[in-house]
Amino acid sequence: MNIAELSIHKKVIVLFITFLIIGGGIMAYESMGRLEDPDFTIKMAKVVTFYPGASADEVQREVTDVLETAIQQMPQLWRITSRSTDGLSIITPEIRQSYSAAQMPQIWDELRRKVGDAQSQLPPGVPASIVNDDFGDVFGVYLAITAEGHSYAALKDYADFLRRELLQVPGVATVALNGVQPEQIYVEISRAQVAQLGIPLDLVYRTIGEQNAVVDAGRVGVGGNRIAIRPSGEFDSVEAISDVLIPDVTGQGRLIRVRDIARVFRDYQDPPNALMRYNGRAAIGLGVSTVSGGNVVVMGDRVAARLAELEQMRPLGMDLDYIFFQGEVVTQAIDNFIVSLAQAVAIVVVVLLVFMGLRSGLIIGVVLLVTILATLIVMAAMGITLQRISLGALIIALGMLVDNAIVITDGILVRISRGMDRIEAAAEITRQTTIPLLGATFIAVLAFVPIGFSPDNTGEYTRSLFLVMLISLLLSWITALTLTPLLCHLYLKPEKVSAGGENAFYRGYRKFLVGCIRFRYLTLASTAGLLVLAIIGFGMLRDGFFPPSTQPQFMVDYWLPQGADIHSTSEDMREIERFLLSREGVTAVSSFVGSGAQRFQLTYSPEDPNRSYGQMIVEVDDRRRIDALTKEAYRYIRDNFPHGQPVVNLFELGPGGAFKVRARFSGPDSAVLRDLAGQAVRIMQDSGLAQIATTDWRQQVLAVAPQFSEAQARRTGIDRAQLSRTLSRASEGTRVGIYREGDDLIPIVSRAPEDERHDVDNLADVQIWSPVAQQAIPLRQVVSGFATRLDDAIIMRRDRVRTIEAKADPFPGTLASELLEAVKPQIDAIELPPGYNLSWGGELESSSRAQGYIAAGVPVPLLLMVLILVMLFNNLRQPLAIMLTVPLAVIGVSVGLLLANEPFGFMALLGFLSLSGMLIKNAIVLIDEINIEGTLGRAPLEAVLNAGVSRIRPVSMAAGTTVLGMLPLFADPFFVGMAVTIIGGLSFATLLTLIVVPVLHATFYRIPADARDASTATVPVSSVA
Repeated sequence: MNIAELSIHKKVIVLFITFLIIGGGIMAYESMGRLEDPDFTIKMAKVVTFYPGASADEVQREVTDVLETAIQQMPQLWRITSRSTDGLSIITPEIRQSYSAAQMPQIWDELRRKVGDAQSQLPPGVPASIVNDDFGDVFGVYLAITAEGHSYAALKDYADFLRRELLQVPGVATVALNGVQPEQIYVEISRAQVAQLGIPLDLVYRTIGEQNAVVDAGRVGVGGNRIAIRPSGEFDSVEAISDVLIPDVTGQGRLIRVRDIARVFRDYQDPPNALMRYNGRAAIGLGVSTVSGGNVVVMGDRVAARLAELEQMRPLGMDLDYIFFQGEVVTQAIDNFIVSLAQAVAIVVVVLLVFMGLRSGLIIGVVLLVTILATLIVMAAMGITLQRISLGALIIALGMLVDNAIVITDGILVRISRGMDRIEAAAEITRQTTIPLLGATFIAVLAFVPIGFSPDNTGEYTRSLFLVMLISLLLSWITALTLTPLLCHLYLKPEKVSAGGENAFYRGYRKFLVGCIRFRYLTLASTAGLLVLAIIGFGMLRDGFFPPSTQPQFMVDYWLPQGADIHSTSEDMREIERFLLSREGVTAVSSFVGSGAQRFQLTYSPEDPNRSYGQMIVEVDDRRRIDALTKEAYRYIRDNFPHGQPVVNLFELGPGGAFKVRARFSGPDSAVLRDLAGQAVRIMQDSGLAQIATTDWRQQVLAVAPQFSEAQARRTGIDRAQLSRTLSRASEGTRVGIYREGDDLIPIVSRAPEDERHDVDNLADVQIWSPVAQQAIPLRQVVSGFATRLDDAIIMRRDRVRTIEAKADPFPGTLASELLEAVKPQIDAIELPPGYNLSWGGELESSSRAQGYIAAGVPVPLLLMVLILVMLFNNLRQPLAIMLTVPLAVIGVSVGLLLANEPFGFMALLGFLSLSGMLIKNAIVLIDEINIEGTLGRAPLEAVLNAGVSRIRPVSMAAGTTVLGMLPLFADPFFVGMAVTIIGGLSFATLLTLIVVPVLHATFYRIPADARDASTATVPVSSVA
């Protein structure tokens, strides 16, 4: 008794399990986590180190190089890049892709140890490095908090209140604020008054700093207890700082308070590091991230509910606006995918009903539904979330899920139509097809193995595609052998056999196949010719990676020349905001000056801090307006802000990033690197396809260099450190202490009054205290003059070698491959001096890397496919005939992509790989039927022809359901490339398979084409309606 007979005899158990699967599948669907895009691990960290007062070159030599030397000792390291700027080092170590997400915490701990061990080698005055390994957190709820008629302090207080409240919401991992302006206590000391009173500024600083210092005063024993001693006198208000008495160094006994020589007040940091606005109003951003593996929809609903509860606590005039609410986006995306899935199921069922008959179609439709629900149960058990890739995989799998059921149903129908007993028919067809169908199913799964085992983030992003295909296809084999025979036994009726045995279509196919076998070499040559033409056409396809998103938002990046003041950047962006808000269809503009937004999407990468940079996220009411708005915004900025560089971009689907075309030059000398990159930038600009072309080192900046006169300085007792502190106070200010207010620590900063600190011509008149003269003297007495020079503001290194990138972005709607094709030959032709090299990054590197990992995973699955074929047929000629049909998919792929004008991107590549499994599966069914016909004693040619006729329906139906089931994916730009690839490749290849496989079989086995005998051979084929 085989499995089909067992299922029929134990029908109550099988039906009961089926109903459990239906109920469990519905419950699993309701409880599964939901995301817009699948998670993938960002295997990078940021090591941030401040080195106040150092130039970019000093930071690179004294800090970055030391830390890179320590970090590169990690065996897990794949690549290390660094960015050295004035007073700041940012190192980005990237971990090898072979390490999983579960191993990353341990790797980051080792990174912290390496960085910690290197701290002792850093110069004096460098604070401890910060290792940030969670900058990849995604803030799925992103709010802008604005206030009309309220102070910024009130706005900040309300933001802090919301942060505290939302941290208590279940499912929330992190609540972070951005765009916050830090407060400072400013002590503005007039140099004229200090010089007149003869008070050294260092004494003022020391007095203020020590007055509020926390120092242990000890403990005293009283009656057997130890009582702490805590002196009073700490600052309890800003006015208390003004009242601090400064010792009189002249010995005259004067009582001089800070307010006598300075203005003390509370204000926000100037210049700020970053600014944020929402629709032109000052704003604070609040981002909420969900716990790992959590349901972002549920978390978003809870956050929204908590905000509704707190609505009565919101001060009048304060507004909360969503910049991005992933829960709503995910719900809409999932709903759209469910609609597409339902459409695909309906299409498949209708096709089955039309071509298989009512009862057969309903049976296969029920089996399909049960298989999908069982797949959802296993997905939920494995922790696979509902998102773009997993739902897309279900749609892709639909047509393949019915293949096994079609073969079983058709086989039972043929046999009972011949008069065979139902149970015997089910037993015979399952006995004949169990192993071939299992082999074909495994081969179909193996086609997706390179996707599932690709170690890079692109492979991780698409891994659920492989897992869902693996689960669903194996379950389809199980349901085909258990549930399908039972339903056929219960409900299937014999079909009437036509009097002639075959209808006109099948007789025509038989005669055409005879002709192809007779002229087999012409047939094979014609097929090879088509394949050659297709390969030529394949070379005409455009290259791509991942398509842009369909969300109704786009980005406008704005760059001023490096070194621009953040207020200048902000004012330019304010004008751009007004323009954008005046455009029809624009509903909101979120602006970020000095840095990017928080990472509110996994595929969004914020820009590193830069005061000459700003970004606007523009929201529209209809995504169809975006094309026109991006062009309008670009033209407006280009025409009205000649010093600025605009970049308009759409959000991406899948891993990627800005500046998709990057040429890297590496070498020792900065001047040579800038010259090489300059040549590349000019080539990019001249192409006419780039909306921006620049370098990641940006422009050099002016620096004022006071010429320290050592002889004069020694005579006055002044050293270089004192000179630097004095100049810092005269410009941006010097931190002299800390003011404690509750749990806030507010810096106390001393600086010159506004009329003194903004005039560079007055630097020579700045007063500096001379310990020898015991009075303040002009700066000109210790410096011989002031020189200006051009410095590198940014120094980038890659694997510890100075590397400059010439980078460009194409206009929206233009593929990066088109820009790359236009500039790459010319840039490759740039003559490089000895010791310098050129490499390519951007989309080319990401795409090549992803494709390389996929290609590296192909040989083993391919070998396993061949092994399974050999084991199925116990010879080499039939597996060879099957494998020779796989390249035929190129014909349909080329035609389909060229007609649809779709690029051959990463998803199209995955579709191309999956085609191999589908084609081999169909060919197995055909070859297996030829062998079965042979065992029945048919003549070789008759066996081939009968097999072709009897298998044309299941093979065509299997391909047809897959093709038609893919149609709903045309509405999704992410999957359209894959859909076109599979539809085109499978359609053409199936037609050719029904011809080429029998011809190859006849050729390999030297079967003669006897047309007369073939035409008179009338073997009833009762599967023909």
